[in-house]
Amino acid sequence: MGTIIDGAYWAGVSRQETAQKVQALKEKGITPRLVVLLIGDHPASASYVRGKEKAAWSVGIESEIMRFPAETDEQVILDTLDQLNQDPHVHGILVQLPLPAHMNEQRVVSRVSFEKDVDGFHERNVGALSIGTNRMVPCTPLGVMELLRYEKIDITGMHAVVIGRSNIVGKPMANLLLQANATVTICHSRTKDMRTLTRQADLLVAAVGIPRFVTAPDVKEGAVIIDVGINRVDGKICGDVDFSSVEPVASRITPVPKGVGPMTIAMLLANTVRASQIQHRV
Repeated sequence: MGTIIDGAYWAGVSRQETAQKVQALKEKGITPRLVVLLIGDHPASASYVRGKEKAAWSVGIESEIMRFPAETDEQVILDTLDQLNQDPHVHGILVQLPLPAHMNEQRVVSRVSFEKDVDGFHERNVGALSIGTNRMVPCTPLGVMELLRYEKIDITGMHAVVIGRSNIVGKPMANLLLQANATVTICHSRTKDMRTLTRQADLLVAAVGIPRFVTAPDVKEGAVIIDVGINRVDGKICGDVDFSSVEPVASRITPVPKGVGPMTIAMLLANTVRASQIQHRV
């Protein structure tokens, strides 16, 4: 029976650490401030953004949501980002994805100053991660690494298999695991005989976006299983891992919900503080 990794508990620990850093900044006259742009009325996005705002205020970070109708011209968003980039009182900027279909996601995301890019999506931050000079790191893979650290799981020399190659999770996850001295394999939709590879994994990270994709026969006995997926099936949330079948095989496993998800928001707060420190050189 695998030990369940309590992401909600560890996210609380992380938030306490962040709150202490915020207090130290405030004693220097610096109040970290996060601005989130929400474009359109996507219900899930609106819910995520409210959660982020509440979490920010809970650790002493000032937070503001700027809402725009779905039909807003892209240039209006770009101009808004230019203004926020120039505002010395704004330390973190986040554009909530997905964007309306008429907007170029890469162009909008890249308009955020790399120093204020708390999502870690700007090309300069992606490049820094790829060569190991990390600045802003995407929140979900960073949260996974923090979970492993909190749980005292030493991944040096482990064979880590990442299912998924997205720019948001899969690729940065692989880079962080490499930096931590794991041997990394990335699987994706074109991978041949994927199950053979997953069965070799000491650490398996599922970020494929398919409900219960990973089942017990796909998993090595005693592996550490990190489930990044958030899927809704019959009104209930589930991950990319079939938890009930995989848990008995794994040594450690993250549940969905209350696994990686809370750590993603905790890392957004940590990144906002880090951005404040970088901009004020403290």
